[in-house]
Amino acid sequence: MSLSASEKLNEFYSHFTEKDNVLIAINADPDAIASAMAVKRLLWGKVKNVSISNSNVIKRPDNLAMIRLLSVNLVHINQIDKKKYSRFVIVDSQPNHNDVFSRFRFNVIIDHHPDTNYKAEYEDIRPDYGATASMMTEYLRAAKIKPSYKLATALYYAIKTDTSDFERKTLVEDVKAFQFVFRYANMHIAKKIEQAELNFDFLMYFKRALENMKKRKGKIFVHAGIVANPDICVLLADFFMKISYIKWSIVSGIYNDILVVILRNDGLRKNAGDVAQEAFGNLGSAGGHKSMARAEFPVSALKGKLDLTNDEIVLKWIIARIEKNTKKK
Repeated sequence: MSLSASEKLNEFYSHFTEKDNVLIAINADPDAIASAMAVKRLLWGKVKNVSISNSNVIKRPDNLAMIRLLSVNLVHINQIDKKKYSRFVIVDSQPNHNDVFSRFRFNVIIDHHPDTNYKAEYEDIRPDYGATASMMTEYLRAAKIKPSYKLATALYYAIKTDTSDFERKTLVEDVKAFQFVFRYANMHIAKKIEQAELNFDFLMYFKRALENMKKRKGKIFVHAGIVANPDICVLLADFFMKISYIKWSIVSGIYNDILVVILRNDGLRKNAGDVAQEAFGNLGSAGGHKSMARAEFPVSALKGKLDLTNDEIVLKWIIARIEKNTKKK
């Protein structure tokens, strides 16, 4: 029997005391940032202190605008002294998604990605939801908390972003959460965040992608080479899905000796998460949802097998892996 929102809230609260110093770990993007803000609000007055820590370097203009305009205080995970904390929470991700999370033993996991079977004291994992922010809105409503305009704006933007304006797979619960936070969100701030999607330095990657992309039966493949930020691959993959006849967009790049592959599709009889896992799961972390997925693995896994300095060779290798695993998807 599934628990009600109130029962989940009470169970969540049972894992904290007023003496706890709590660390919320995230891989910072709009959904993760908003969800962490919601957890912090839920724990306000119930624990001694709450800190939010990002595992990634944040460079996407919309993420930076969100943090600045909504006054979100983040501390990079490499600056965290875990001895100062008694409870550890992870939202919009799971410990197995990134090796950096292995330094902590998480007590609470709240996420909307597929379950990776990490055992925590409290887990709320709902892969059918379009956004973790929708789940956190339910917690806030169960706690009878009226969100501040900053928290509401963060949740509004997160749900909007992770559901791609409700074009991706969502539930009626996502719609209800969106309607609730819409009442309290500041649309002026939300618009400013949304319009900060690009910075000028990113344009060279778009130029390179347009010159070197490969088209194969409704699929576009791009290898961006070494990138200043893996979010560039996300922006490119989303950009190419806007072309009318494109069914798949696969964009890769190398960042800090990690090969990142972003997969997007139109969601029609396809499963990007399954393709990512089958194509790259044996090399590192891979998975996602029906219409969007991601794979990351160290370039060392390919040394001796592939000339990673040759972008054309890397692209051909990725195309072969994807084509092999999309024939049946």
